[in-house]
Amino acid sequence: MSEKKKNLRSQDWFGGMNKRGFIHRSWLRNQGYPTDLFQNRPVIGICNTWSELTPCNGHLREFAEIVKKGVLEAGGFPLEFPVTSLGETLMRPTAMLFRNLASMDVEESIRANPLDGVVLLTGCDKTTPSTVMGACSVDLPTIVVPGGPMLNGKFRGGEIGSGTFVWQIKEKVKNDDFQEEDLLEAEICAARSSGHCMTMGTASTMACMVETLGLTLPGAAAIPAVDARKKVLARMSGRRIVEMVREDIKLSDILTRQAFENAIITNAAVGGSTNFIIHLQAIAGRIGADLKLEDFDRLGSKIPLLVNLKPSGEYLMEDFFYAGGLPVVFKELEKHLHLDTITVNGKTLGENNRKAECYNRKVIASIDEPLLKEGGIAVLKGNLCENGAVIKPSAASPKLMQHEGRAVVFESIEDYHQRIDHPDLDIDENSIMVLKGVGPQGYPGMAEVGNMDLPEKLIKKGVKDMVRLSDGRMSGTAYGTVVLHISPESAAGGVLALVQNGDRIQLDVKNRRLQLLVDDDELARRKAAWVKPTPATERGYVNLYINHVQQADKGADLDFLVGNSGADVTRDAH
Repeated sequence: MSEKKKNLRSQDWFGGMNKRGFIHRSWLRNQGYPTDLFQNRPVIGICNTWSELTPCNGHLREFAEIVKKGVLEAGGFPLEFPVTSLGETLMRPTAMLFRNLASMDVEESIRANPLDGVVLLTGCDKTTPSTVMGACSVDLPTIVVPGGPMLNGKFRGGEIGSGTFVWQIKEKVKNDDFQEEDLLEAEICAARSSGHCMTMGTASTMACMVETLGLTLPGAAAIPAVDARKKVLARMSGRRIVEMVREDIKLSDILTRQAFENAIITNAAVGGSTNFIIHLQAIAGRIGADLKLEDFDRLGSKIPLLVNLKPSGEYLMEDFFYAGGLPVVFKELEKHLHLDTITVNGKTLGENNRKAECYNRKVIASIDEPLLKEGGIAVLKGNLCENGAVIKPSAASPKLMQHEGRAVVFESIEDYHQRIDHPDLDIDENSIMVLKGVGPQGYPGMAEVGNMDLPEKLIKKGVKDMVRLSDGRMSGTAYGTVVLHISPESAAGGVLALVQNGDRIQLDVKNRRLQLLVDDDELARRKAAWVKPTPATERGYVNLYINHVQQADKGADLDFLVGNSGADVTRDAH
């Protein structure tokens, strides 16, 4: 793209030979910066989600230094800054509770400082959407550097997924005589290098999402964290962001309605996480794109599944990279995608991926011979989910996709943990497990607990899947016939709150229906007797979140954060 003439935003801080310019330059001088760095060079903020409490992002401190080299080589002035980091594996009650908080941190850090462009260093599940959401609200030139997946797990002659294996542990302990020493050995085998989960879980889904949206350099999503090519990509991203500032390519230029449609279609083809829906809708809300829950079904549910990765398939992200990565998927989807969408390198999606080649058809199938004719995510409607619910068919059991059963209700996650393995629990393989109180307001934060472990007594009988319903989420590494994101949630007075033990529930994925088979008069009586649960707390951010979080069908963002306000709404006191 041709270079546009643009006054650098940072020069409002550094350009004046007066008191204000003196203050802004002088205090940075103690870091040893020479005069020429302040003289009309693009100032690039490196937004780093590194933290020792976020294992997936533990290598990003090194990556920041690599990006800085690229920025300097292109004539920019790099300044790294930390933001709230969200580690899915350690944070309680759930990292999702803090996604919106982290986005506010990113937004205000960018807006308040003398930055002309931003590099987002991401990795673990929520660090990608939170940083992109925050950057959208400011709308400066921005590029994403995904931290990359771990190397494939290797365990006793086979491969082990860093997330998917977790959901098999209960079954292995009960049925396969897994002992403590077996689990300890599996732990290090499942996470043997830097990087995020190497399944097509939420972290990998988010990496694919940002590449499809056009926010990364081509091929970024699948490169393993420890591969030298990831370091090259980070360095080239540092160079490219300086050019983006000079060309004035902002997020709003890239994140068009067509780019969001591409993301939905591609997510279906790669078998991406259901969490994708929540995060893409939140990003769309920030940048101002009109995106509805129904779009995910309309655009994605008929797209063939092409990528054979766990939890929907057999392989892992390292194999995906060696097979050609996301560019191959774009090539296969040419007839379905908007190939003229612009990306951060100034070229279109079609131009970037025209020469992509597949090197392993076991990992990436052709569109003429897909793994499944229909991948994607189905959006359900019915009296149990008036505003919608979602299910991932590629991770579900075909025989349960049309099912009617008796509800076994757990009023909270604590109730579930207390009763699920009790020998007297009245449940069989045809029952439908119902979990309440795990939605955005209820948990709070909408935890990844929707894929409830099955009762011990049924696992011992060899039962491997049951229909499970909740207003929560599940990990992108999980699998099963699991209906998620029921909206309105139970804590907001949705019909889910009214379900009782023994009620009949009908799931019909083919016809996109989820129905509680209780008459309207009885539901009205139950609604009249329903009492809204007491909030988890009345202080701090959590209270703010409970009072302002939107429902799952709108992306669970805070209502006052929707829409962007631009970069220059701050005032200078100097």
